[in-house]
This record gives sequence, C-alpha cells and structure tokens, in this order.
Amino acid sequence: MEQVIELSYALDTFYFLVMGAFVMWMAAGFAMLEAGLVRAKNTAEILTKNIGLFSIACIMYMLVGYNIMYPGDGVSSFWPGISFLLGEDNTVESVVAGGDDAPYYSNLSDFFFQVVFVATAMSIVSGAVAERMKLWSFFLFAVIFTGFIYPIEGYWKWGGGFLDQAGFLDFAGSGIVHMAGAAAALAGVLLLGSRKGKYTADGSVNAIPGANLPLATLGTFILWMGWFGFNGGSELKVSDVGEANAVAMIFVNTNTAAAGGVVAALITARLMFGKADLTMGLNGALAGLVAITAEPLTPTPLLATMIGAIGGILVVFSIVFMDKIKIDDPVGAISVHGVVGIWGLLAVTLSNPDASFGAQIYGIVVIFAWTFIASLIIWGVIKAIIGIRVSEEEEYSGTDLAECGLEAYPEFSKES
Repeated sequence: MEQVIELSYALDTFYFLVMGAFVMWMAAGFAMLEAGLVRAKNTAEILTKNIGLFSIACIMYMLVGYNIMYPGDGVSSFWPGISFLLGEDNTVESVVAGGDDAPYYSNLSDFFFQVVFVATAMSIVSGAVAERMKLWSFFLFAVIFTGFIYPIEGYWKWGGGFLDQAGFLDFAGSGIVHMAGAAAALAGVLLLGSRKGKYTADGSVNAIPGANLPLATLGTFILWMGWFGFNGGSELKVSDVGEANAVAMIFVNTNTAAAGGVVAALITARLMFGKADLTMGLNGALAGLVAITAEPLTPTPLLATMIGAIGGILVVFSIVFMDKIKIDDPVGAISVHGVVGIWGLLAVTLSNPDASFGAQIYGIVVIFAWTFIASLIIWGVIKAIIGIRVSEEEEYSGTDLAECGLEAYPEFSKES
C-alpha cells in the first residue's frame, strides 16, 4: 500500500511539474506576441521586459509572495501575514501516513506551478504599457506587484481567505490572474498616457501596426499550448480515473473555447470592418482561453465553445471601445484579460451548480478594486520619484536604443 501511495505522489508531482513547465512556456508566447505587435524600434526593449519580469517574479515569489498567498494559517481572512522563503518539502512519513491531510504532491512542485502564474499576470502588464514606458520603472513595479499585490488577492481566494469563504469561484484564474493583470495594466496606462500620434485632436484614431504578424501568430499558438498547463494543471491531480477524466475534459474545453473565440472574433471583425482582421483573430483565441479559465471542467464542450465565442465577440467590441475613449493598449491586453476575464467569471454560473452570481460579482469587484487602486498608488509613487515615461525624443527614436542600446532589427531602416 505504501508503494502505491508513493507512486501516486510521484505521478501527481511529475504532472504538476510538467504542467508548470507548460505555463512557463507561456512566457515565450507573451514575448513573441508582444514583439510582433509593437513597432520594430521597440522590439528588443519589450523582449527585455518579458525575460526580466519573469525572473523578477520568480525571485519575489520565492522570497515573500508564495508565503503571503499560501500562509497555511493567515492572520485573518483578509490579511495573510508575511513570512519569508520557502519551507521544507514533505517527508516520506507524512506522505504515507494516509488520511485527508496527507500531501499528494511535492510542496516545491506547487511553488513552481504557482510562480509561473504570477509571472503570467505580470506579463499582461508589459504589453499594455509597451512603446513608451521606462524599462526600470516597469521592473520596479514588477517587484511590488509580484511580491505583494498579486499574492494578497490570490490569498483571498486560493489561500482560503474571505473570497473563498464567500463562495467566489475561479478555477484557474480568469479573475485572480487575468483580470488582476489587466487592472494593474489599466492603472499604468491611465498614468502613462497614449503613444504619440495614436489619437488626433479631432478624435480620430491612427492605427499603429505591429512589425511582425507571423511572430505574433506564433506567440498566440505558444500561449494556446501553454494554456493546457494553465487550466489542466489547476486540477492538481491526475493519478486516479476520476481525476484523469477531469483533466481530459479540461483540455478539451480549453481547446474548443479558444477555437470558438477565434471564429467568433473573425466573423465579428468581418461584419464590423469588412475584413478578417488577423490581430482580432489572435486576440479572439486568447479571449476564448481567458473566458474558459474560470471554469474549464463543468461545461460541456459545446458550452465551452459558446463561452469562448462570446469572449471572442466581446474582445473585438472592447478593443474598439478602448480606442474611442483613448485608452492606448498596443496589444489589446486590457480587453483580452480584463473585460473577458470578467465574462469568464460570470460564465461560471452557466455550468457550475455551486456558483452564485452574487458571489461572482463580489469577487470581481474586490479583486479589480484592490489591484487597480494598489497599482495606481505604486505607479503614482514611481512616476513622482523617477518617472514612468521615456522622453518624446526617445519614444520617436525607439525604446530599443533609448533603454537597451541596441536594435532587434539593425539591418532595417528605423521607422518614424
């Protein structure tokens, strides 16, 4: 019997680690997507942001973030308390002891899986503030966000805090990860302002196309693949028939929601603009994935497709609306992860009998308000102390040269 328990523990730990590696690969997806959707003169800088934020997230979550989000016994349901560094892993004796309290995967595998989630949330911010934010101001915000802002709201649900006690449901993070990242991004964008030339005095919008749509498409497919780890790994276990079947359903629903988002976004773009806009199709895929993340297990595959399709429609309208109110988001991150993240949380009520519409609204308001207000304060302090925006001359010449001292495409002539 002990050998069976140890084998199950090893299998679930291995599954957790592999799914975490899938989610880590999403960092490459965000990097490629954002590099494709910014202008050539800003490519090296956005790539530097992506690899830098991932590394900052890993260090800050190890130092303090993980223990804030999962303190075991928090000070209260609102405040988890603060402790530092990772604890010891499970012993053989604790694993084979049996009972409901016996661990069934490594504590360090849980940390690894969770740390790539916080990096995902921070990646959402980098695309929204692209092409005009100071690199080191962004990194400074990443320290605070990944070490404190994100772990506190994560504790409120996944750490057993007051949102969890209120019945708020968010299986893999439509709100805790995606909407939170979008709220932080929105706060930054409002203080940062739009890119030069994006909006004219008469209210018209100038499109600023990305430099490399093949790269953006590759990034989307990488994110799509990584999302199987994002949602599938959140089942936490795979070592018995019931759990294995659940993981299979999550994979199927994740995939079909993304497909529904693509088709719906392309049709919506065709009806609105007369063309099948590739960037809307890419964002439709991501919208479908965000929408199903709050509950990828209980819907049927057909319902999952419809949930993703509605996300794909919403993201097109949201991106257009953001431009109308002059919120400049070069990659559509606020719409994809914020607006559709809210839809995903509400869609939980369509298939999960334990879901309460009131509890979902409560969770949406709390997570958005906390993340937006805390981020607005931090962005404001950074702006007052060292500034958050590059100079007009640096923006014109490109953040690659201004912030990194090199160009991603040195053989090409610089853009205006």
